Amino acid sequence: MMMKSTQFVSELDVDAIPANSSSRFWLQLTEDGFSKAYTVPVIVLRGKPNAPVIGLTAALHGNELNGIPIIQELVNKIDINKLNGTIIAVPGINTVSILDHKRRFVDQKDLNRNFPGNPKGNRSEQYVWNINQKILKKLDYLVDMHTASFGRVNSLYTRADLSNEIITTMAYAIDADIILHNKGKNPIFKTHTMRAEAMKQCIPAITLEYGNPQVYQPKMISRGVNGLLNLLNTLNIYENKDFTSFETPVLCRKSYWVYTDKGGFLDVKVGLTQIVNKGELLAVLKNSFGDIIEEYIAPEKGIIIGKSTNPVNMTGGRIVHLGIIKKQ
Repeated sequence: MMMKSTQFVSELDVDAIPANSSSRFWLQLTEDGFSKAYTVPVIVLRGKPNAPVIGLTAALHGNELNGIPIIQELVNKIDINKLNGTIIAVPGINTVSILDHKRRFVDQKDLNRNFPGNPKGNRSEQYVWNINQKILKKLDYLVDMHTASFGRVNSLYTRADLSNEIITTMAYAIDADIILHNKGKNPIFKTHTMRAEAMKQCIPAITLEYGNPQVYQPKMISRGVNGLLNLLNTLNIYENKDFTSFETPVLCRKSYWVYTDKGGFLDVKVGLTQIVNKGELLAVLKNSFGDIIEEYIAPEKGIIIGKSTNPVNMTGGRIVHLGIIKKQ
């Protein structure tokens, strides 16, 4: 099978791309120690000009891979002649960490806590700055795709600022198990997430958590593709005639992690999306001889958004990510 040609570019000139066309680029962000470009793959589906531009990004953390095949399968389903707008899709935005099979950047920084970046900063700050300038600033909407990290698993859930009407519409259009109200920015820190940076630039944005790290999960991928097709339909960017209704997601007003207060071997007793009541058993911690040294119970009623899968925990290890359900 003949592959489509791919251009190497230092800037993404969307306006120069012809209407009703599909283009592939290797977009340069920074350079390595041999003065070779660090590039990211970009697919631009250009439908009608002067219409909305939506960005789809995956793997800002290098071990969060499910979003890559979601993007790949989605763009293959789009009939470019029926596209009312432009899709800028980046199936692997942290190429450095993806190839190293690591979550964090080469300087051990978390790229998704480093926006808006700094053109004169360190390695991760300049990499993020270029994402901001060369990709983020070209968008009218953003969908940023993640997964759990090593030693943890996630449900399919959306983080969204539900005080914003457009963002709320986007969040409900996706086939999510849970919608978590989250503004995406901690006022204590000077830097923030890509989603928070997008919203700071008045770009409606949501973060999607698609399951587990360093794997492809067919069910998650299928749900991801269908959810994004429905989102494009909801935003009037692309008509999805194959739409089927999703189950109503559980809405959470906040969430937090429950941690161990001792070290030992952890056995988490609850499953993803399980609703637990206050006082219900969440996990058991044993010592090396198999003696139970602690039992952890739910501090209040909630839903399991994510949980630990690594039995070995020092003091302060994660147990479950508990979402507190919004009262109707």
